[in-house]
Amino acid sequence: MRAEVGESATISPQATVGYEYNDDVSPTVIGTAATVRAGTVIYCDVAIGASFVTGHNALVREHTTISDDVVLGTNAVIDGKTDIGSHVSLQTGVYVPSQTTIGDNVFLGPHAVLTNDRYPVRSDGGLAGPTIEDGVTVGANVTVLPDVTIGEHSFVAAGAVVTTDVPPNSLAVGVPASHEPLPPELDTRNRLEQ
Repeated sequence: MRAEVGESATISPQATVGYEYNDDVSPTVIGTAATVRAGTVIYCDVAIGASFVTGHNALVREHTTISDDVVLGTNAVIDGKTDIGSHVSLQTGVYVPSQTTIGDNVFLGPHAVLTNDRYPVRSDGGLAGPTIEDGVTVGANVTVLPDVTIGEHSFVAAGAVVTTDVPPNSLAVGVPASHEPLPPELDTRNRLEQ
């Protein structure tokens, strides 16, 4: 295991930080005041900022960059080659595929699933994860299809299936999701910043 961990970090002895998936890897880097719980696996070639917190059995694959104040819930998976901003909360069971970008101050509810392959195992069209812009809220059990952008400060209702880009400051609801203006009670900013 190869890792550089900042001061005041609490790493469970049952966690794996710095999993060497190849011979030629850089150490995992985790900033100060992190809490990594039992069963979590963090690969080498991962850079994580300060105040990172995981639930149990979370996974962070290689070539991922995570900024400060990020929560990765129990059984959540970041499948590598992903960039995540600051003040982000990825709740229990969230799946983030490779080639995904998540901005600052974003909330992904329990079991939200992002995808990066429009026709899995049927074509070689390449992988293109979604882009979740700053201030977005994604409800529980949402599915976001590949190469979709969810615009700044939008809100995706629980259970929605997002098949096309969501404009900024919009509400996405339904299957497939339709877009409408944010109702007054949702026309505020996420309160994830510390």
